[in-house]
Amino acid sequence: MTTTVRRDARTLRALAEEAGRELEDAPALDVLRWAADTFGSRFCVTSSMEDAVVAHLASRVFPGVPVVFLDTGYHFPETLGTRDAVEAVMDVTVVTLRPELTVAEQDARHGPRLHDRDPDLCCALRKVRPLEQGLAGYDAWATGLRRDESPTRAGTPVVGWDERRGKVKVSPIARWTQADVDAYVAEHQVLTNPLLEDGYASVGCAPCTRRVRAGEDARAGRWAGTGKTECGLHG
Repeated sequence: MTTTVRRDARTLRALAEEAGRELEDAPALDVLRWAADTFGSRFCVTSSMEDAVVAHLASRVFPGVPVVFLDTGYHFPETLGTRDAVEAVMDVTVVTLRPELTVAEQDARHGPRLHDRDPDLCCALRKVRPLEQGLAGYDAWATGLRRDESPTRAGTPVVGWDERRGKVKVSPIARWTQADVDAYVAEHQVLTNPLLEDGYASVGCAPCTRRVRAGEDARAGRWAGTGKTECGLHG
């Protein structure tokens, strides 16, 4: 994939708005092909390593695509194992980002178990800031957000404008359902986090993630009991 010259924010916003209209009903592969062709090496995929569906899709149109992973220091071993397996068997380039502070350094500065006392600050330090720094060299990034995951994600555009970061945000499987994801995983034998087979419907940091109960939405196991529904990466 060739390098694409960096565009200014006005141009990027216009591209996002036009593509958002034109690609709303396009297949996920076509959305990712547009992103790869438009942005070249200034495009990346982000993954929480809940599964590797978007990374797998992107690798089909952009071999060696950068897959950005946030190592918060609080991940389940299964999540880190999924990352390592993705790097080993898929045609992608895993880029691991880490926070400025280790968990021990954060505990020393802010007190232990910040995730319990101020989960918003913990997410800001360990997720939001590292991602903003890690995305600095890209003009567009892809996520695995889906509209059916929770009410807060129901309006997710397939291609939109990330105002805060000044980047094009691509969500190629926004219109997919869980059944679509399951079918793609089965057809292509895509790697998934083992925790998905152990009662977890959404996998985040270990201290803030629990198994979901019958009838709950996929995100109910994240920050349960706190009223928090998003880490800040997506709004």
